[in-house]
Amino acid sequence: MIRAFILAAAMTLVTTTAGFSAEPIVGNWKTASGETAAIASCGGGYCITLKTGKHAGKHIGSMNGSGDSYRGEITDPANDKTYSGSASIEGSSLKMQGCVLKILCKSQTWSRM
Repeated sequence: MIRAFILAAAMTLVTTTAGFSAEPIVGNWKTASGETAAIASCGGGYCITLKTGKHAGKHIGSMNGSGDSYRGEITDPANDKTYSGSASIEGSSLKMQGCVLKILCKSQTWSRM
């Protein structure tokens, strides 16, 4: 009985600790156009893939960073143009920004699902 209790407590600790180790950017996000985008760890950074909509399954970005600030590339799935990008997290919102020559920029705010 004591052994089962210790095992259960250890499993709870491992599960709780693992939940805190994921970066805030990891997860599913509702894009400005209503699709679902999944952000997951990949190759030492984070990959963004559309999960729903016309371009479902398409890789649309790569980011590096931690906490609430990330940098990388974002691809517009409609025209396949890639831009230098950034992402910042505030609460359950993810502000994505893509820029051409760091002068012409567009932003979108995504919501955590």
